Amino acid sequence: MDTIEQTNKSKIMKSIKSYDTKIEILLRHALWHSGIRYRKNVKDVIGTPDICIKKYKLAIFCDGDFWHGKTIKNRRIKTNTKFWNNKIKRNKERDLEITITLRDKGWTVVRFWESTINSDLTGCVHKVIEILMQLKKKHDSSNFRNCHS
Repeated sequence: MDTIEQTNKSKIMKSIKSYDTKIEILLRHALWHSGIRYRKNVKDVIGTPDICIKKYKLAIFCDGDFWHGKTIKNRRIKTNTKFWNNKIKRNKERDLEITITLRDKGWTVVRFWESTINSDLTGCVHKVIEILMQLKKKHDSSNFRNCHS
């Protein structure tokens, strides 16, 4: 039997945000304090990345462990199992579709799990910095070639 009444459960589910989540804010603050400037939830980029640097075509997604299927095998869904399993499966498929589409358009896509952001925020920031350095080199060398052609 379910321990949360339907009305309370509905209220809880409505309060779950799709953007400005705790993990997004945590990563964004760490990136900002590292001197990395970005835009958040950019709607004109496919998939609306949580963090986006258009100049270097870098899209960063902060994926919740449950909603994006990392912990689904460890967690038992007790009610409406078929619905939730299908929802999470579709979320995973959509994540893959978005990643492939962006990469096909020349974007670099980085996805961080909620648990990774929470346990190794510094590592996540270092990974973004490392990727940005590579993208800046690539960007600067292509601009240099275009100016001297």
